[in-house]
Parts: sequence; structure tokens; C-alpha cells
Amino acid sequence: MIDLDSPEEVAGMRAAGRAAARVLADLRARVAPGVTTGELDAAAGELMRLHGCESACLGYVVGRLTYPGRVCISVNDEVVHGIGRPDRPLVPGDLVSLDVVVRKDGFIGDNAATVPVGAVAEPLRRLCAATEDALRAGIQAARPGATVGDISHAVQSAVQPLGLGIVREFVGHGVGRRMHEEPQVPNWGKRGTGPRLVPGMALAIEPMITLGSPKIVMDPDGWTARTRDGSAAAHFEHTVLITAQGAEVLTLP
Repeated sequence: MIDLDSPEEVAGMRAAGRAAARVLADLRARVAPGVTTGELDAAAGELMRLHGCESACLGYVVGRLTYPGRVCISVNDEVVHGIGRPDRPLVPGDLVSLDVVVRKDGFIGDNAATVPVGAVAEPLRRLCAATEDALRAGIQAARPGATVGDISHAVQSAVQPLGLGIVREFVGHGVGRRMHEEPQVPNWGKRGTGPRLVPGMALAIEPMITLGSPKIVMDPDGWTARTRDGSAAAHFEHTVLITAQGAEVLTLP
């Protein structure tokens, strides 16, 4: 079922979105050569306490797996759900994707960004720019009366002509009191298909795009998804609220 939010719930979603955006912005500023992904994960916990929220990722259960990190930190060919490690220092030329999901007063704020570590190769800069552009295209398509398929088609249309890969195993989703709610929001699709968008719906739109093949493999930890061909991946995400005027981005920094 698609959850529609009351005015009180919308206020809660706005507060959670602001907190998630602040944590992500502060965490991005700590990305530098020599910093380990484990240090970034610990810093995320400190930042969440500072901004009055908690991790929605830590302890998240899927089947028999429990996620051990406060945020998802994915480097280079890791697409999503990477786990911070004390033995994984960042080096110049890396791409690091930070997926920050917080809970504040019972509501979820969800956002992500891919950050270059020092100077990166031109193809990686283009990958990040294209993924962020695809996110903007998806947000522009999110308006009352449109459909989920309109968002999906907009993302796909921004990426496909560039010859980049669209990961299909992971998609955007509804968000509210739980991290993952209906509807699913794929990054590919046809206009006019899927649920219709109405004011009060909150969605996490999140293109996950690769420089090469979109096919993925899973690491033995059961969480980390990486590209099968070893190509780099980028991930950008915002939580948006459908209003009578269009999409309100709840996770602007």
C-alpha cells in the first residue's frame, strides 16, 4: 500500500529530510585521501547525534543478514550498500558513494551522493555529473497527475544516450516511517505506467549508474553490490514530497 502523509507527518518528513541532508553534507566534507571508510562511518554516527537523529541503516535486517554500518559507503566499483572498514583508506582518484538514511522522531530521511577523492579521471567526473543530472530529471518529472513510470523514463532518457549502465537490481522507493515503502521507483520505464502520483506521497529517487556494464555481483558479506566488470559506479539520491505545485526536495543541504 502507498502511504499518504497527513500534514503532521509531512512536517515530520521535512525535519527528517533536513537532518539527513545535514549529515550527508558534513560527511562529504570529511572525505579526503588517507581517511578510512571506517572513520567515515564513525563520523556519521557523531554527526547524527549532533543533528538529533539516528541511523536507519544500523541493524537493518534482510533475511538472516543484519547491516553493521551507520551509513552505506561504496567505493569505485561498489554500487551500493558497502560497509565502512578501518582497513580501507581512500586514495586520490577514488569515487566514494555515501548513502545516508536517518530516523528522526519516527520519520525517515534518505539521500546519497558520490564524492571524488582528490583529482579523478575525466570519465569518472562525467559519470558523476550524468548521474546527478539523471536525478534532477527524475525529480522534474515527479508532479501530481504524473506516474512513477514518468520518473523512471526521465532517468533512463538522461542516461541511456550517454552509453552508461543503469543498475536494475536496486531501485528507488516510497519512504515515510519505514525506510522502504511502496511504490518502487525503477530507474528505467515507460511514461504513463505505474502508480499515479498524488500530493502527500514521499519518494526516494536514486539513480545508480555505471561506467560499463550494469550487471552486478554480490560480495561474500551479503550486502556489498559491485559491478561485474569492475567499472566505476555512481549513486545520487534525494527524498522528494509530491505537492500540488510539484516535487519538494526534502533533503536539500
